[in-house]
Order: sequence, then C-alpha cells, then structure tokens
Amino acid sequence: MKKNLIIFGTRPEAIKMAPLVKAFKKEKKEFITKVCITAQHREMLDQVLSFFEIDPDYDLDLMKPNQNLFSLTADIITNLKAVLEDFKPDYVYVHGDTTTTMASSIAAFYSGAVVCHVEAGLRTFDMKSPFPEEMNRSVTGIVTNIHFAPTYTSKENLIKENKKAESIIVTGNTVIDALLYSVKKVNTNVFKDVEIENLKKILNPQKRLILVTGHRRENHGKGFINICNALNTIATDHKDCQIIYPVHLNPNVQKPVYKLLDNIDNIKLIPPLSYPAFVWLMEKSYLIITDSGGVQEEAPSLGKPVLVMRNTTERPEAVDAGTVLLVGTNTNKIINETKKLLTHKDSYLRMSKLHNPYGDGNACKKIVEYIKNI
Repeated sequence: MKKNLIIFGTRPEAIKMAPLVKAFKKEKKEFITKVCITAQHREMLDQVLSFFEIDPDYDLDLMKPNQNLFSLTADIITNLKAVLEDFKPDYVYVHGDTTTTMASSIAAFYSGAVVCHVEAGLRTFDMKSPFPEEMNRSVTGIVTNIHFAPTYTSKENLIKENKKAESIIVTGNTVIDALLYSVKKVNTNVFKDVEIENLKKILNPQKRLILVTGHRRENHGKGFINICNALNTIATDHKDCQIIYPVHLNPNVQKPVYKLLDNIDNIKLIPPLSYPAFVWLMEKSYLIITDSGGVQEEAPSLGKPVLVMRNTTERPEAVDAGTVLLVGTNTNKIINETKKLLTHKDSYLRMSKLHNPYGDGNACKKIVEYIKNI
C-alpha cells in the first residue's frame, strides 16, 4: 500500500486540502493516508478541521505570539523530521504558497519522499508581490516531483521554469471541490451555525449585498485608506446596497477600516468569519470586492462577479475569462467598476454567467487516480 502524508498549516490550505484528505481516505485498499498540521494558524485552522470532520494524526502546534518567518521556517523543518521518520511516507502533499508549504517541501525532500505540490505553477513573476508567497511557491516548485497544476496557464509557467511536462498534471483547483461540498452542507436543514444565524439578523433582504474582504500586506497604509474612501462613496451613492466587511484582525487593517467606515448606516463591519459562514455569505452576495486569492477562484462557481483590489494576480485565468476584474487600490476605479456592476445589468450578467476557469469540482478525483496508477 502507498503511504500518503498530507501537510498543511493555515486555513486556506486546510480548505483546499480537506477534500483531498477525504478522497484519499475513501481509498483504504490502495492508500494509508495520514494528516500532519503545523498549526501555523491555530484557531482558524481548527474551525476548518471541525467543519470537514478531519482529525489530524500529527499536530506540531507551532503557532506562537509574535512569530516571524525566520523562526517559523526553522521550526517546521525541524519538527517535521520526527514525523517523517515515524511514518516514512512514500508521498508528501503540500499546498500552494505558505511558509508551511515551502518548509514542508524541503523537509519532505530531505526525507526522500516524493514531493507532490497541489495548486502548483501560480506565478506573478515578482518575488516581492505577494510576499512571501511568490518565493514560497517558487522554492516548493524546485523540490517538487509531481506538480498538480490547477490550469494550463499554471502548467505553462512550470514548463518555462524547465519542469518536465510529464511531471505536471492539470487537475483544476481543489478549492472548487471544497466549495461545492461546503455550499451543499451549509444549506442543509441539519447544519446549524451560530455565525450564520447572526448574519441573518444583520442582513437586509431588501438590499443587494456587497461582500468585502481585504488583508494583503502590499495594501497596508495608503492602499487601505484608498479602499475605505471608495467603500464610503459606494455606500453613500448606493443606498439600495448593503456592504458587509469581515475585518481582518491585523492592526494595519483594523485601524483605517474602523476609523473611516464605522457608523455608516449601510456598512456592517464584523469580525472575521469561519469558513462555513463565509461560504454562506458569498452565496448570498450580489458582488464581491476583495484582495484574496481564493475568492477569485471560488466566486465564479457561485456566479458572483469579483473586483480584485490588487495590481497583479497569480490567477490570470480569471482575468482572461472575465470572471474577475483587477481594480488595484485606485479609489476612482473601485467606485466606477462597482457602479457599473450595480447599474448596468448587461455588465453584471456578462461576468456572472461566465464559465469558471478553475474547474468543475473533480480535482481531487484526478489527483487520486493519478497516484493510483503510478
């Protein structure tokens, strides 16, 4: 039997790896599959594990107050040594572009395991944007043996870096697998969630919902001031809309957001949401304004147009497909493009009805079948 070790440490990784864990666990005659979490993020990670009903086999529990990239990288590599020596996996799976991803891939390489990179090949070709994610995924790509690329654009990026074409498998993105599972679950009568019930109390069903998220380091400072000014104008000019903004806990985000947007009638500033509550809110929204990478992939499957508050994106497929539009942190551009989607029905329908370039929810099935047949 083939031995799989799936490693992740943050909420986004957990969301995108959860359906892969479930897919491999179903194949008990073919695989022994174990899960190791670094807990680079603790509380948010635990919420996802609970929702997807995943019980880790190894928990490094590495999150510390005021942790930094230097100590975190060293701690992950050092602590994984014992896990890798205990389980001796044939295949180690890492996801995306976090510090956990990069450090775990190096540790797996040292152990002699086959390194499998899920969501491989995303690139902005700017090592400082996003930081440190572009470096993390690039380094991971160097030691990876099997690249599970979400799109053909990602595959082309890897080929340009001289990765062998036969080592790259285009699967679609596992985030769509997770999203479709989650939407179904949160809309069942048996699923109860306090956060969702609280959201129902503050939402005005008579108003179109604009969902906003923002946290990127590159937007701290002037960028967030511009964003807040834009949201203020949008709320003022479109009283028939309601803006819901789950505000990231980083003080660099909290300070300008609460200073500039608090006490505006049709803007609700709320704490960060659990994954199921956020999925529920995405489905209820009319459009989404975000700097998140994952939302760019998820929202098109729900038919939601996305305005991306970044100047570059490692997900150009969505831009090319027309499901998302880059607006950066330019106040006027955010205002004008939002107004267009709110007032021009044709523009809205054009974006909302386009095909999602990130897959159909069968990415995990493709990964499992590939490993089965090696």
